Amino acid sequence: MSILDKIGQDPQRSLTLFLRGLGLFAIGACLIFIGYYYHYFWQVIGIAFLAFGIIFSIWGYCGIFANRLLNIFDRRSNKSD
Repeated sequence: MSILDKIGQDPQRSLTLFLRGLGLFAIGACLIFIGYYYHYFWQVIGIAFLAFGIIFSIWGYCGIFANRLLNIFDRRSNKSD
């Protein structure tokens, strides 16, 4: 099984992971904004949420992209047969 098969095997899970990462990113941005007006501790927590959100979003997006790429390769192989 190639790496594309492994990453792109479940696009629904990848979309869920992407949306969760997007949510964590939004929460982190809000915490950074709150920390600007109140205490810097909220900014530190916000940066942590932001980092996890970016990581989850990138991983989910890679899965979505790999699935689409596999579909393109599969179409090409079916046309040549």
